[in-house]
Amino acid sequence: MEQVISVQTKAQERRKKRSVTYYVLVTLAWGVFFSILVLPLLMVVTQGMANGVGAFWEAISEPDAVAALKLTLLATVISVPLNMIFGLATAWCVTRFEFRGKSFLLSLIDLPFSVSPVVAGLVYVLLFGAQSKLYPFLMEHDLQVVYAVPGIVLATIFVTLPYVARELIPLMEQQGTQEEEAARLLGASGWQMFWYITLPNVKWALIYGVVLCTARAMGEFGAVSVISGHIRGLTNTLPLHIEILYNEYNIVAAFSVAILLLVMSLVILLLRQWSEGRLAKQIEKQQELAKNEH
Repeated sequence: MEQVISVQTKAQERRKKRSVTYYVLVTLAWGVFFSILVLPLLMVVTQGMANGVGAFWEAISEPDAVAALKLTLLATVISVPLNMIFGLATAWCVTRFEFRGKSFLLSLIDLPFSVSPVVAGLVYVLLFGAQSKLYPFLMEHDLQVVYAVPGIVLATIFVTLPYVARELIPLMEQQGTQEEEAARLLGASGWQMFWYITLPNVKWALIYGVVLCTARAMGEFGAVSVISGHIRGLTNTLPLHIEILYNEYNIVAAFSVAILLLVMSLVILLLRQWSEGRLAKQIEKQQELAKNEH
């Protein structure tokens, strides 16, 4: 009896120790989360609204701010669909075919993750700038890449290149090719297999990758900063416009425009959570089907 009581006492002591450790870790996690994420966001909102709603509206409706917003959306609208097409094509190629250089292609997909965005912007400046061999040809045909919209779009495409492909490749590898092989035996063409089998199976991963790609495109600073030339009203995106306002000590206007970018980021975050939940459910269903087959 005494042994049973001692065992129960030790178990209770362990539970108390675990509960204390649990509460300490949870408190620490919330403290870090609040100090690193929530507090800076609150500072952005309070600083942006320091002079009232009128000053906030004036800052975000100013012509340079509107031009920066339009350029940000333009670069996003161009780069995201192109990377979506590239991601689908790459994932299809990598997961459905065996060829020489496959591992090298996978390494190239991850290149934007390992290369600094500033270096990427500098590469485009060296490739299309006044020092390059292509510059006379570009000037002859009146094509301005560096310090113009095409250069900003190219830089945005580069930094957002891997997101869609990296979401699709693991899922398509897990799904295998059984359904597509069955469709081919029934006489389906390549496009029919893609539209009616492959695309429905990967749609949530595709949406999740597009959301990540969009968030990265809207917030890109390093590569765009190098290649844009910081021309107000012409080549400044929202992050660059915020930097210029802050460097000019126009603090309230800078934080007001930052609120606009923050709202856009929160919308993207909600879309990400929604698509992530759908993707998780799809993966669970596929795992259940795989277990039932075995």
